[in-house]
Amino acid sequence: MQIQLIRSATLRIEYARRHFVIDPYLAAKHAMPSFSGQSPNPLVDLPCSPQDVIAGTEMALISHLHSDHFDPAAQELLPKANPILCQPEDKHRLEAKGFRRVIPVRETIAWQGITITRTPCQHGSGEVLKKMGQASGFVFQAEHEPTVYWAGDTVWSETVADIIVRTQPKIIITHSCGAVWGDNVLILMDAAQTVAVCHAAPDSVVIATHMDAVDHATVSREALRLYAEAHGIGPERLLIPADGEKMVF
Repeated sequence: MQIQLIRSATLRIEYARRHFVIDPYLAAKHAMPSFSGQSPNPLVDLPCSPQDVIAGTEMALISHLHSDHFDPAAQELLPKANPILCQPEDKHRLEAKGFRRVIPVRETIAWQGITITRTPCQHGSGEVLKKMGQASGFVFQAEHEPTVYWAGDTVWSETVADIIVRTQPKIIITHSCGAVWGDNVLILMDAAQTVAVCHAAPDSVVIATHMDAVDHATVSREALRLYAEAHGIGPERLLIPADGEKMVF
């Protein structure tokens, strides 16, 4: 299998010979509003053309409909006939945008020999969690492929720990920029929480994404690497890919 980080949370995944795009965020640099008042988003350009991000993909997975996970540029470019997997509460909104093959995942579906299971996220806490709304992650499983747990927009929680224990993933994809909302309430994993994932899954490779691309982030790639190494997690356990980087497993 192959995972390519495009930018922020956007991924291209080849899994069991099928090609997915995940959370396409295709806006040009500074084309979208600020989240924190510091800068328009995204902070950096795509490493390739928007068309190349989706070229050849057979299915899109959309974790939730925040603008940095499925933006107007992606909604325009993604073919309306391509299947989209989503959380149930987003089905009608996606259909209203013209997508004709929207497949809500309540628990688990099977597609082309791949089992895809939706997992819950905790996208913040308290009143901020209510404002963020529902987000989802997904677990991929297939014969002759490693189990992959894409945790999605979540902080570290007992729920995430339980999913790791239950599914025993070989690869865990985290959103690790330490984004905050409101009165500096954490809505994505920071460095300490990403390292907590590594310690909870000693037999897994963790891939930290959603970094250095949005203005409400508090943790850079460099800061995460320094923190991880200071706490006994080296680059063989925690991958922090650059935009455009491909990882083959």
